[in-house]
Amino acid sequence: MNSTLGSTTGLQRPIFVFGSNLAGRYGKGAALHARREHGAVHGVGVGRTGDAYAIPTKDAALRTLPLSGIMGYVLEFLRYAKAHPDLRFEVTRVGCGLAGYTDAQIAPMFADAPANCDLPHGWRSSRSSMHEA
Repeated sequence: MNSTLGSTTGLQRPIFVFGSNLAGRYGKGAALHARREHGAVHGVGVGRTGDAYAIPTKDAALRTLPLSGIMGYVLEFLRYAKAHPDLRFEVTRVGCGLAGYTDAQIAPMFADAPANCDLPHGWRSSRSSMHEA
């Protein structure tokens, strides 16, 4: 399903990329925005849902995932973004809100993001190596 901003412009609405939980419960933060504004479906905690893409940062019991776990989901997302160069992805500060991680911990995971990913300010230039917590 491809949404457009206007029938005469043909511009695609960006895919909203947000931090989720494995239960797919979207009650707060960017996840709530994804549900309300981008059609994220309750119960879908990983991957494409509506005009959004869920990257888990918490488990099904809402406990924060370790950085290594989040990294696996980020790599899945990056593969998806690279496989869909016709789509534009608006990446939020995944993991830096309710999950409690810092930009310095999460941004390096997105260092190899393709050009169709709009990253938060400062993330594109973040090339430092990620250290496990």
